[in-house]
Amino acid sequence: MDKNTFAQSLALLRKNGPQRKFAQTIDLIINLRNLDLKQAEQQVDVYVQLPKSRGRTNKVCAFVGAELAAQAKGVCDVVVLHDDFAQYAGNKKKIKQLADSCDLFIAQMNIMPDVAKTFGRVLGPKGKMPNPKAGCVVPANANLKNVVDRLRNIVRAAAKLQMSIKLAIGKEDQADADILDNIMTVYEQVRRALPQEDENLRSVLLKLTMGAPVRVGVGTEEGEGKANKAGEAQ
Repeated sequence: MDKNTFAQSLALLRKNGPQRKFAQTIDLIINLRNLDLKQAEQQVDVYVQLPKSRGRTNKVCAFVGAELAAQAKGVCDVVVLHDDFAQYAGNKKKIKQLADSCDLFIAQMNIMPDVAKTFGRVLGPKGKMPNPKAGCVVPANANLKNVVDRLRNIVRAAAKLQMSIKLAIGKEDQADADILDNIMTVYEQVRRALPQEDENLRSVLLKLTMGAPVRVGVGTEEGEGKANKAGEAQ
């Protein structure tokens, strides 16, 4: 699928989408096929750096020792010092509140074992443990500003249990050009991450928060209706 195909589907989404008093989120949905997600090598899990804003930025929490404490307090939304881990140990409710308050978590490399021991049982199932693939595990001499600036506009596209990926790529009050840049970046990185690339793509849809999905590549009203039924069946 090329950018023009996505542009036509985005125009159709805007034309037929419900009007609301708030800027609705635009979701990209990628449905997969011919994969056995029980096999780790066939699972999809990629972090994508978006080229344009998606209408919000990620909140970042840092688990750090004394070496990075000052930096972290200057650039991160939440900072949990290594010396304060004891306040969280065994307090599942407090850890859950922390997990729900931030989108991404970074950790100083040399205290990562203690991060896993203290926070892993809550952050792990939520997919929020500091992930080396996203650059979230850093050395004690890291430049945290560079790390956090990059993480502000990163998204995770993952399919580990279900044959579908859904993520927000913009707001309806953004320019089409910006939304399309984000769509193409995510789509291409996901496609290249698939074992058989196009052969593993079943369908791609765009959806407004309060609207029905529009299947990308379907450019007629009649086709859109069929796509909506397909999207609702996912």
